[in-house]
Amino acid sequence: MKPVSPDVQFPKLEESVLRFWRENQIIKKGLRMNEGEKPFLFYDGPPFATGLPHYGHLLAGTLKDVVPRYWAMKGRYVERRWGWDCHGLPVEFEMENELGLSGYREVEKFGVAKFNDACRNIVQRYTKEWEEVVHRTGRWVDFENQYRTMDTPFMETVWWVLKQLWDKGLVFEGYRVMPYSWRIATPLSNFEASLNYKEVQDPALTCRFKSKKHNRYFLAWTTTPWTLPSNLALAANKDVSYVEVEEVATKDHYVLAQSRLAAYFKNPEDYRVISEFKGFALEHEAYEPLFPHFSDRSKEGAFQVILGDHVTDTDGTGLVHTAPAFGEEDFEVAKKYKIHLVDPTDHEGRFTKALPEFEGVNIKDADKDIIKYLKTKNSIFRHDTYVHNYPFCWRSDTPLMQKAISTWFVKLEPLKEKLLANNQKTHWVPEHLRDGRFGNWLENARDWNISRNRFWGTPIPIWRCNPECGEHVCIGSIADLEKWSGKRLTDIHKHFVDEVTIPCPKCKKAMKRIPEVLDCWFESGSMPYGQQHYPFENKEKFDAAFPADFIAEGIDQTRGWFYTLSVLSTALFDKPPFKNVIVNGLVLAEDGKKMSKRLKNYPDPKYLLDTYGADALRAYLTSSPASHAEDLRFSETGVKEIVRSVLLPLWNAYSFFTTYARADQWKASQSVEFIKQLKNPLDQWLLSRLQSLLSSIEEKMKVYHLYEVVPEVIGFIDELTNWYIRLNRRRFWSDEKSADKDLAYSTLYSVLMDFCKVLAPILPFVTEEIYQNLKSGGESKESIHLCDYPEANQKLVNVDLENQMSLVQKVVYMGRTIRNTNKLKTRQPLKEFLVITRNPGDQKTIESFSGLIASELNVKNVTFTNQEEKWVKLTAKANAKVLGPKLGPKMKVVLQKIKELPHDEVAKLEKEGKLPVEGETVTLEDVVIERAPSKKDSSKAKAE
Repeated sequence: MKPVSPDVQFPKLEESVLRFWRENQIIKKGLRMNEGEKPFLFYDGPPFATGLPHYGHLLAGTLKDVVPRYWAMKGRYVERRWGWDCHGLPVEFEMENELGLSGYREVEKFGVAKFNDACRNIVQRYTKEWEEVVHRTGRWVDFENQYRTMDTPFMETVWWVLKQLWDKGLVFEGYRVMPYSWRIATPLSNFEASLNYKEVQDPALTCRFKSKKHNRYFLAWTTTPWTLPSNLALAANKDVSYVEVEEVATKDHYVLAQSRLAAYFKNPEDYRVISEFKGFALEHEAYEPLFPHFSDRSKEGAFQVILGDHVTDTDGTGLVHTAPAFGEEDFEVAKKYKIHLVDPTDHEGRFTKALPEFEGVNIKDADKDIIKYLKTKNSIFRHDTYVHNYPFCWRSDTPLMQKAISTWFVKLEPLKEKLLANNQKTHWVPEHLRDGRFGNWLENARDWNISRNRFWGTPIPIWRCNPECGEHVCIGSIADLEKWSGKRLTDIHKHFVDEVTIPCPKCKKAMKRIPEVLDCWFESGSMPYGQQHYPFENKEKFDAAFPADFIAEGIDQTRGWFYTLSVLSTALFDKPPFKNVIVNGLVLAEDGKKMSKRLKNYPDPKYLLDTYGADALRAYLTSSPASHAEDLRFSETGVKEIVRSVLLPLWNAYSFFTTYARADQWKASQSVEFIKQLKNPLDQWLLSRLQSLLSSIEEKMKVYHLYEVVPEVIGFIDELTNWYIRLNRRRFWSDEKSADKDLAYSTLYSVLMDFCKVLAPILPFVTEEIYQNLKSGGESKESIHLCDYPEANQKLVNVDLENQMSLVQKVVYMGRTIRNTNKLKTRQPLKEFLVITRNPGDQKTIESFSGLIASELNVKNVTFTNQEEKWVKLTAKANAKVLGPKLGPKMKVVLQKIKELPHDEVAKLEKEGKLPVEGETVTLEDVVIERAPSKKDSSKAKAE
């Protein structure tokens, strides 16, 4: 063994270990470990390489590393293949900014082929930085065998997936109102629309709509003034009570819900009720449009009051302004009345020439001009500001709109029961997510919008004939496309496949591909199959191992990756895509706010790794609430505390052992068969505790409770260093060689080696360093991470001894508490330590370890009693102080009385053996009372 300095710098140590791994190809060997054995299937959600990794990635990455390392050491073959998410809005949006383009039309002018080529060139911009961070944090992944969603084999599998859904009748085109991002000119999925809500201020207008039938106005409220030019109806609820009132000041008549009168007329004197009626009485009453642009639609049934169950009288006026093109409920209720919508906006959220006054103006920018126009027409009854949460595009950070659009969907209603059933087969950590957050999302799942009006993505492989024919063909592979078209493609991105036509099987005319690409979430959900190029390759391998044993990702993925994996797996195979999932929470700044580069409210990850090391960061993250879906307020102090409470004590134990083993020239080979010779109870106890720890870890790892594993491991470090080593120092210090000393070395060596293997998945660096120095001929593996995980030896488990030692530790802890409370340092010897217990078994245990207790507390004698009155009589002196961790409120009162008694009265009570309590019985278990020195007799008190 080489000498070990107690003065260690963990970041430098880790750099040395990284060099060792690199020079000896340890990572490659680790990734091939147990090849051919039973696989442990792990899926790694692919990140985008257009941004740098942050603490959220480091948290999830640590969980994704600990679990595969554990199962690899348990003998399973764990493929840890890295993947990159390459398609979709994140890449396109960054490329638009870089090229100085703004929106869909400018990309088309620039050229789709050039734009896609530019996207391809930036999708892996930060791969080098990602690889460096991943390696630096000790994570082992296979970068050489990585997959990319933009590669043709992956894309071909995605085509196959869609073709399976098509053949099952689950894919359809629909015209619906969808969450729509005008900045990137495409609809979003419902779960994407929920990713980025912000509190905003919007203008709130209550508008006057003039009835054509009666001399009155309908009042309707909206927070989207830009939709008012597209108004085609007003909706009422047939069961709500409405009133017509006359405004006293103006003599104008208004119709609104009766329950909303107080919101619009502050004083009863301001209005006079003309009539009351239910909402159904308003049906079909016509009114004059606010804007003239679509007034001819009145011939088709527009500009009338219609009835809808979505209308309430809890806010607004009880009458809902209805613009069917821009609201889902508006769309549905208008459809019932056969009112055809109008949409005067383009793909980029600008008004078209249908509204010449506002042509080319963004919808939100037009609010002020629309309000100004309505005021000139005296069409606004009230103008307020409304503060509310509103959805923003999670990529462009611009407000979303609701927009009726033709898009492609996957039907979810036929899958819902199977989705829920498969979810029941999945083990979630934390468990409540299965039936809570995720289960509820599945219960309310709606048809999944899978198409995007974009460019850089997997093209939807559907070819359509002209409208007169209406035929559609879905292609499931490159070979199928070649059969249909006669052309063989090696790249199937949009700018290539859009050039390919196929003959219509119905009318024989040329069919063109529909222009949309697939949502990148569809690709992520296809990842289990795409990474294997299934079913074109690796079919047997995939079929034998699917579903995955384990995945891990952030809580936001309950509506993202976890969801899309589940939908596609259920649709394709009627199986859950994964058996076990750990869901991590969000990593926030220490003040609870979102981490912000601009605010600099968190430490840079590189600084943290260079200052404290990756092991400290890994242990901190793994043991934090964030490892089981709760939010973590990241604290540099927390990482520093891991160094103090975990890494340094472990290193000190290792340093202690090597120092004395080298001095005594002790060889690890001497430890063979030592267990049968053990007689020292501390040796037996330490080995038993290790076996119990191993059993506990195995149980917790089976259910993926990493957050419970780390605290237990940390607790064992404390027992190893602050109990076993400290109590056995004299055995190692002895100058004489003896069998007992040799057994102490053997015990500590064996435990250090096995315990380092236990810690290896969590602390890969420091455990490697210790292993490399301590390993002997019996430990022939090149790296600790190539070793087998220790198995619990039940023959070494002594539960009684563990319980006894736990009791002894408790007694010693209480004694130390007494000393600390009275500011009596341990080096000051005391005459006696009195232990009160009612349990004869406990007394026997404490008696057998009385020498250890006396040594730890530096007292001459350890004595016992089970008579509480006698004990109080002996210790209830003037100036007595109450010490100990478990004091009930009554006892505090009683003992305070003892403290205040004069000497002569205490002496009398001592003689009579009575407690100074007014008829009450007090429990004194786990409480110690020790005499405090009096001022008059301080020298005698100190001596005692």
